[in-house]
Amino acid sequence: MLNIYLLRHGQTAWNADNNRYCGRSDIPLTAKGIQQAELVKDQLQSITFDGVYSSPLERAFMTANIASGVHVIKDQRLIEADFGSWEKKTKEEFIAENAQLWNNWMNDPSAHKAGGTGESGKEIVTRVDAFFSDIARKHRNGNILVAAHNGVNRLYLAYKLGMPLKNYRMLVQDNAAITMFTIDEQGGQFTLQHLNSKF
Repeated sequence: MLNIYLLRHGQTAWNADNNRYCGRSDIPLTAKGIQQAELVKDQLQSITFDGVYSSPLERAFMTANIASGVHVIKDQRLIEADFGSWEKKTKEEFIAENAQLWNNWMNDPSAHKAGGTGESGKEIVTRVDAFFSDIARKHRNGNILVAAHNGVNRLYLAYKLGMPLKNYRMLVQDNAAITMFTIDEQGGQFTLQHLNSKF
């Protein structure tokens, strides 16, 4: 059995600013975000990880580094969604500019690109699922820590749980919270064990 601890990065200045969309913008953790990552390290201190992986963006990489204290492997497939024209804006700001783009995304993110020019939900879950499939082949059992982002984490979870991707926002993952799931060694069965948890 492979245990995967899926971690959202700690707080950034844009998270604190009415959840301004970071996307691919590479901004660091705040002092609070660093503190959150240190708390995760305390929470996970009894677990030995066979591998630690992270999005290449600094906020996720720093969180993984602090939380694990071991070598972190960056993987491009874990990068946050490309939010297109929504990048650097709050939801209120970009809806005021073009409400139809948001309506399209909310009705069917699998078929529409975020911000009109970014990634579709289908593109996101395809690359993230490919990452976890590779991880499951490489690590047949044990414990893996993966640090990524709010958008990609929730879309992937919705996909694996068989939910329509438009329902991904029903899943919550706070900054520096852990979602833990298992992948069965025999049939690759995905089972959600903990959602948005503090261990």
